Amino acid sequence: MRKRRKERKARRRRRVLGRLIGIPALIYGGLFAVFYYDLDGKLLYYFVEPFMKNHFDRMERRDPHSVPYGQIDDEYM
Repeated sequence: MRKRRKERKARRRRRVLGRLIGIPALIYGGLFAVFYYDLDGKLLYYFVEPFMKNHFDRMERRDPHSVPYGQIDDEYM
């Protein structure tokens, strides 16, 4: 009976220890792959930048050439 309990505790300790080591190892491996293959830069270049480019290209802007030469910037803005 005691032997079984000890085996169960040992199995439980191994499982907890495996999780404590395994989960951070998986996270570290994932982050290593992201930065090794520059996946964050590729994400920005292929997905975020085109979205931002389209968004900001559609914005209306004031024409800086329509401001009279003598006008102070504070008055215009």
